[in-house]
Amino acid sequence: MKTGYKIFWTDFALDELAQTIKYLQENWTEKEIKIFSTQLEETIVFISKNPNLFQSSDTKKDVRRAVVAKHNSLYYRLKNNDIEIISLFSHRQNPKKRKLK
Repeated sequence: MKTGYKIFWTDFALDELAQTIKYLQENWTEKEIKIFSTQLEETIVFISKNPNLFQSSDTKKDVRRAVVAKHNSLYYRLKNNDIEIISLFSHRQNPKKRKLK
């Protein structure tokens, strides 16, 4: 029985993750960072087990969007039987900056 899809992060998504972590460290408490970390990890586990759980993106139908926290969404797609995370977008940004390639 399959336990879940493998998760791969694109370089762009990893860069966004690093930027998000930097922002959180500068502006949030350790407790808030831990909560966000847990929410992100839980979201990735949900995606791994059921990639169709979250809604399709409003701009690209092959891309899905999972709201991790009220300020961040994770964009991903199923690619070659793996999950490719393509963006960890902060809602504080202008939506026109969102890149879903």
